[in-house]
Amino acid sequence: MKTISFNGKFFGAAPTGVHRVAEQLVAATDALLAGHGGGDVDYALVVRDRVDVPRYRHIACIRESRWVRKIHRIVWEQCYFPLARRRDFILNLCNLGPLLHRNSATMIHDAQVYSSPDSYSMSFRLWYKFQYFFIGKRHKIIFTVSEFSKQELVRYGIASADKIVVVYNGCDHVFQVHPDDTQIAALKLRPRRYVLALANTQPHKNIGVLLKAFADSAIGDIELVLFGGATRAEFEAQGHRVPPNVRFAGRVTDAQLVGLMMEAGALAFPSLTEGFGLPPLEAMALGCPVIAAPLGALPEVCGDASRYADPFSASAWREQILTALDDAFVRQSMIEAGRRQAASFTWQASARNLVASLKAATGAKR
Repeated sequence: MKTISFNGKFFGAAPTGVHRVAEQLVAATDALLAGHGGGDVDYALVVRDRVDVPRYRHIACIRESRWVRKIHRIVWEQCYFPLARRRDFILNLCNLGPLLHRNSATMIHDAQVYSSPDSYSMSFRLWYKFQYFFIGKRHKIIFTVSEFSKQELVRYGIASADKIVVVYNGCDHVFQVHPDDTQIAALKLRPRRYVLALANTQPHKNIGVLLKAFADSAIGDIELVLFGGATRAEFEAQGHRVPPNVRFAGRVTDAQLVGLMMEAGALAFPSLTEGFGLPPLEAMALGCPVIAAPLGALPEVCGDASRYADPFSASAWREQILTALDDAFVRQSMIEAGRRQAASFTWQASARNLVASLKAATGAKR
C-alpha cells in the first residue's frame, strides 16, 4: 500500500494566505476521499508540533514524539521528516520541502522572490531561491496556483513546463463562516461607503496608490479600511501620507473579514503581481464588487467580473471606486458577475485535480 504524506509543518505557524490554501486543500482532499476512497493509497498528515488539527476521516494524523518537537523546524523538514517518511510520497503545499526526498511534489505559489525582490529580505530571498533551484529539479511534480505562476516558474528557470501542474484555489470556504460585524461597529463604518484593502507595506502590494487616491477630496466621504498586520506608523515610515479617511482594522478573524466584505462598497486590490489573488474571489463570492490591477494572475482569476484600474494612477482608482459605489447599474452587474466568477473556483475541484496528479505520479489505481 502506497502512502502519500502531507507535510504538516504549516499547522501551528503564523497564519498566511499560503497556509490557508494548504489547510483548505487537505480538508478538501479528505472530503473527496470520503466520496471516492483512496484506492490503493493511504493518506497521512505529519505534524511536528502539538497543535490543534482538524479531525479528518480518511487522512491519518501522525504526531511526532516529544524529543522530535525540539528539533528546529528547518532541520525537521530537511532531515528528520524525509528520513522518517522515506518510503512515502511527500506532498509539500507551502512553497518549500525536503530537498533530499526526490519522491515528492511541492506547491510553489509564485516566483515573487525573483519578480519582486524588494518585497523580501535578503536572507528570505536567498533561502527561497536556493530551495527552488533544487526542488524544481528534483521533485516529481511542481504544483502552482495559476497559469501566470506556471509561466513565471518556467521564465525564472525553476522548473520545466511539463513538470508543472496548475491547481487553482477555491473560495467557497467563505460560505462556512458566520459573519461578525463587530469591526463595522468598532470603526463606525457606513455600509457600502467604505472600500476594503490589505494593510501590507510590501512594494508589490502597491497600497500606496490607494492612499493617494483617498487623499482626493472627490472621495473624501468614502473610507478606506485596511485589514492586516501593517500599521499607520509603518506606512508613514515608508514615506506614505495616510489621509484622514483611512482606517486600520488590524488583524481580523475570518468571521470579521467576511462581515466587512459583505457590507463593503468594494474591495480594492492594486497588486503589481500576484500568483493567484484569493481575497478578490472571496469578496466576489460574498457579493462585494472588486477593483483590481490588470497584472499578474488577477485578470486570469477575476476575469470580466472585476473592473480594472491602472496600478500607477491614483485618479484611475478614484474613478473606478466612485463608479462601483455610486452607479447602481454597474454595481449590480459587478455583484452578479462576481458571484458567477467565484462559483467556478471550488476546493472540491482543486482537490480532484490535486489527487488525480498525485495518483498519476505514484502509479496508483484510479
